[in-house]
Amino acid sequence: MYKPFGMIPALPTPLNEDKSIDFKGLEQLIEHLIDGGMHGLLVGGSTGEYSLMSMEERKEVVKFVCETANGRVPVMAGTGCHRTENTINLTQYAAEVGATSALVINPYYMTTSKQGIIDHYKAVAESTSIGIVIYHYPDATGVELDPELIYEISQIEGIVGIKNTADGQHTSKLIALTKDNPNFAVLTGFEHLILPTLALGGQGAIGVVHNLAPKKLAKLYDLIVNENNLKEATTLNQELMALYNVIEEETIPGTVKAGLEALGLPGGPSRLPLVPASDNYKLKIKAVLSELGELRLKQLN
Repeated sequence: MYKPFGMIPALPTPLNEDKSIDFKGLEQLIEHLIDGGMHGLLVGGSTGEYSLMSMEERKEVVKFVCETANGRVPVMAGTGCHRTENTINLTQYAAEVGATSALVINPYYMTTSKQGIIDHYKAVAESTSIGIVIYHYPDATGVELDPELIYEISQIEGIVGIKNTADGQHTSKLIALTKDNPNFAVLTGFEHLILPTLALGGQGAIGVVHNLAPKKLAKLYDLIVNENNLKEATTLNQELMALYNVIEEETIPGTVKAGLEALGLPGGPSRLPLVPASDNYKLKIKAVLSELGELRLKQLN
């Protein structure tokens, strides 16, 4: 069973002006990321505006990304829903159309007990042949899973990893607890924690800046994991810090889409209640990408 690793971009969903899905634009983005050396793709995550899509649209996007990737890189599909039954159904669909794993957010809003969370993941994992990745984002859900609970969930057969969008201390403790489990990967969801997560033995990062500087993110991974060159990795990480910082200055995915458009790639609007990046922000993200050399790199390609 596939265990996620490396640099995995959380795909935004390019939209047309009428807010319909721009599949041609999505195809361009996929090619940009595969060419950039990304180790996989996440479709249907928060950045992809899954919560503002109908179930049919969610299925369409997952299928399209799987077909377009065509086995060149693994595809992780966001399949989390409030109802366990819906999560199971969407996960099974993702498996049918070629996804290699599914990202499942922990239950929230209708909060449950720790046992309810365990039972939710167990039911989803038992229902499908692909690996389940826990999506832990307490700042967004208001529900924090302590490292010990995540460790317990990691023991369930078919649970292959976590996108841990939590602080460094939490991530560090989680890596220590799960380090002896060869079937479970810890991936950070915070760009600022990529270097320390990898240096401590984590397996990768799922993030949004990957969409804008894939080759540099792939290089960062190689420097730490394959070359054991923390000195050069630290220098590269410092160069990327301005991008890490600017991407959250306004609403995501509007910031990411503004960056894509600066690179000459499709972004488009977002669906309400999300808002696009401001004109001032568009100038700022373009300047940051120019300073990184990404605009020149895109022109050369």
